[in-house]
Amino acid sequence: MTYQGKWALITGASAGIGKTFAEKLAAQGANLVLVARRKERLDALGAALASEHGVSVKSIAADLADPLAPEEIARSLSNDNVNIDILVNNAGFGLPGVFTDNSWRAHRDFIELMVTSYAHLTHLLLPGMVDRQYGRIIQVASVAGLVPGSSGHTLYGASKAFLVSFAQSLAAECSDKGVKVSALCPGFTYSEFHDVNDTRSLVSQLPKYMFMDAAPVVEGALDAVEREHVVYVPGAWNKFTAWLVKALPRPWGAAMVKKQSAKFRKKNG
Repeated sequence: MTYQGKWALITGASAGIGKTFAEKLAAQGANLVLVARRKERLDALGAALASEHGVSVKSIAADLADPLAPEEIARSLSNDNVNIDILVNNAGFGLPGVFTDNSWRAHRDFIELMVTSYAHLTHLLLPGMVDRQYGRIIQVASVAGLVPGSSGHTLYGASKAFLVSFAQSLAAECSDKGVKVSALCPGFTYSEFHDVNDTRSLVSQLPKYMFMDAAPVVEGALDAVEREHVVYVPGAWNKFTAWLVKALPRPWGAAMVKKQSAKFRKKNG
């Protein structure tokens, strides 16, 4: 598998799964457009990957909770004559606590980033992929999108369920257009995500077998999209969890998720 000369845009590229996507794609010859809020991190990562792999790298500092950000990103790409062949929608965060613990503005920003920006960027970049009869789109969802919703982090599972269904519809629509689409549904992955959400102390108490490193998650996702595996769940434990919840009667699955999520969902107050 090689992406020599292709252009890949990765959101949330400054750390975690997004950073690993950048590293893996650069190693396979892809030029990169790195998007995140922290410009200094993007520049440092881009310089390192350009030096190591001889690829071109463009950094764009953007907050995808801003409704104008996707259009500004597209305008920047157009000005530089960059056509995106691979889109990895990965940017994200979580809001701890139950629904009423957070302001509506916080929830609105969450939906803008976790749902609307994914759909908006896809809408902006997909037509060019269809015209060129080549494209790869990975929507970074979660196992949380495949199981019943839990108390705490109220909109997180809902946003990820949207991405799974969105990817399935896109894959069906694009099956004869040279564009392959996949939803990546990881479970717990070592990254800064839990530090940002202030849940590190909680998730650190979970068994090690529930966690994966970012590298195999990303490698599996790239392989999955090439094989047109539309909903990809990495790791034996995550696959088992997704299968078990689907196999159980829904009330049983919901009860199981409720019990387990209480161990790592932070409650405010």
